Amino acid sequence: MYIYKTSGVCSTEIHIDVKDDKIEDVNFVRGCAGNLLGISSLVKGMKVTDAIDKLQGIQCGSKGTSCPDQLAKALLSMKNS
Repeated sequence: MYIYKTSGVCSTEIHIDVKDDKIEDVNFVRGCAGNLLGISSLVKGMKVTDAIDKLQGIQCGSKGTSCPDQLAKALLSMKNS
């Protein structure tokens, strides 16, 4: 399991399980439960690079980031570690 500390959003952490370059599970700590459960469900089974491409750069209001964008950053960080 990879744990990523978020920045600039309501969620505080993202827990990610990946196997063979496919996302098996994503859990957000805190944040908007319904939306984050939806995002987690949508990315399950998706290739890591596909999820990054779809989620990177999404903004929430004027924050400059969002929970989906933070997930993309987490996946990038995980790939580069």
